Amino acid sequence: MLTIKDGIVLKGQDLTPVRENIVIDDGKIIEMAKDVCEGKIIDATDSIVCPTFLNGHTHIGDSIIKDEGYGLSLGEMVKPPNGVKHKALANAEDGEIIDAMKKSMWDMFESGTTHFIDYREGGIKGVELLRKASKNLPVTPVILGRDDSFYGQNPDLRKVKIAIRKLLKLADGIALSGFGEISDEVASLITSECRKAGKISSIHVAESMHLQDDSLRDFNKTEIQRGVDADFDQLVHCTNPRNNDLELIKNSNVVVCPRANATLNVGVAPLNEMFSKGIKPLLGSDNLMLNSPNLFRELEFSLKIMSVYYKNYLNPKDLLKTATTNICNFEINRYIEKPVIDVNQEANLFISKKYSKNPYLNIINRCGTKDILYIMNRDIHIKKCLI
Repeated sequence: MLTIKDGIVLKGQDLTPVRENIVIDDGKIIEMAKDVCEGKIIDATDSIVCPTFLNGHTHIGDSIIKDEGYGLSLGEMVKPPNGVKHKALANAEDGEIIDAMKKSMWDMFESGTTHFIDYREGGIKGVELLRKASKNLPVTPVILGRDDSFYGQNPDLRKVKIAIRKLLKLADGIALSGFGEISDEVASLITSECRKAGKISSIHVAESMHLQDDSLRDFNKTEIQRGVDADFDQLVHCTNPRNNDLELIKNSNVVVCPRANATLNVGVAPLNEMFSKGIKPLLGSDNLMLNSPNLFRELEFSLKIMSVYYKNYLNPKDLLKTATTNICNFEINRYIEKPVIDVNQEANLFISKKYSKNPYLNIINRCGTKDILYIMNRDIHIKKCLI
């Protein structure tokens, strides 16, 4: 039993700031009130208690080639099977990949992230490597796999179906690089099989304008429309919406990756428009070869690039939700189980220093890894990062 005492708590799905003590027993929040106090005391005076982060999109295998290929195009960097990262992964030893992924997961945890959704290359073996790397770590990966049999415009659908079913026995779902590498038949087969298995289907869409142009030319549909029509559970990027794309994704599970898109010079997702239409995306740091998985950096960059790129300020509470509680709006939350700070929820939270009166801007604009005092996850791992 322990009590987090006298902090400003960002409570519930709406991140409502309240001054309440939090009583935790066996990893679960059992009471929240101003005066309650039991067991060990964690003093959160002059601190903010925030839900831990969920990184909505990573490629953690890229940890082996940090900052390589800077300045290359999107296709040169990440297009399978000959992109910079795919060649690097093919030539790396298993132990090298596992060690790099472990270090990256510790980086995530120390910067407040306890959950992440990963696009894992390498088929079944790639999924197994991440399972092995994450064993006994205080971070929960949601692993979405893929297989080389998916690529090409005339694949053997029988082999594709077999590969899908084998992957889904081990992975949490399937993730595709994009419509430029697969046929619509493969896309439909993947979403159908994932749905039957109760697993997640995900795909990159509209990351660059030229991908949107190619899709409109060849299919008379945007990539976003194709993703919606194929019934994918999750659409990643949506950086360059066209036509009525934003209306199409009003009820979709969307992930945006502003720093990665800026690094690759493909644009910035219109978060301000998304918010105005009621879209509640997740925030992802994307390829680790491009960015650190630190969501403090992602949040601050997103806040400021929006005011420059779209001449419009973001609501900081809405932005903080993209890294914390928006997952509660996702149908896929039943697979991820990322809790909020409230009674009867698991205790996934961190305590950070308080610098300003606005708790949302305090987290986004002022805090970093060094400002986290405690991180608590489902197993009551408590890490004091700053003494």
